[in-house]
Amino acid sequence: MTQQGKRGRFITFEGLDGCGKSTQLNRLADTLRAEGLTVVTTREPGGTEVGEKVRAVLLDSRTRGLAPMAELALMFASRAQQIAEVIEPGVAAGTWVLCDRYTDSSEAYQGCGRELGSDAVLTLHRVLCGGLQPEMTVLMDSDVSSSVARARRRNFQTKSDPAIADENRFEQENRAFFTRVHEGYLKIAAREPQRVYVVDARRQIDVVHADIMQEVRRRFQI
Repeated sequence: MTQQGKRGRFITFEGLDGCGKSTQLNRLADTLRAEGLTVVTTREPGGTEVGEKVRAVLLDSRTRGLAPMAELALMFASRAQQIAEVIEPGVAAGTWVLCDRYTDSSEAYQGCGRELGSDAVLTLHRVLCGGLQPEMTVLMDSDVSSSVARARRRNFQTKSDPAIADENRFEQENRAFFTRVHEGYLKIAAREPQRVYVVDARRQIDVVHADIMQEVRRRFQI
């Protein structure tokens, strides 16, 4: 029997590194749990034992020479495992699954940032993910320069701790790369306005959370 006899929900958070999406994902999770809902939070790449191993390859600055197509393939390998282990079983059991990044990240970062194009990404999504889309995607829209600077500061602070994995590879890209990523996100939002909810992430954390929570209540009637 699923929670309250209902299927769960699948919500994703997207945006540039350093935009505050992880913070807002966890704030939403806490609020939903306080209202009696079962919530699982996860991330991409990662989220499973296999996925975390893939994440270590993808984000480690020592694998900077990874070919763009290999990078894209590994992203989808992690994603396919996550769907099989976490997302589909969770939703079927009545759980709200909140995921930090999903296929929109691949389209923005690899499709636009790496200039591989959207077609390759969307084809892999259809074949490897069965076309599974979140019911709602929160796009945290932020300034390119401030988001990247924040992400670089965060990763620099953890770099000296050997117990924390090196996840600096993407932060080493130039401004032009992140500008393409940002533009890619906005194109996705314009293409799928029913799914993607664009949030101004430049505001105070509490204000952003209230905005997201209001939209979640409207969409899901909770």
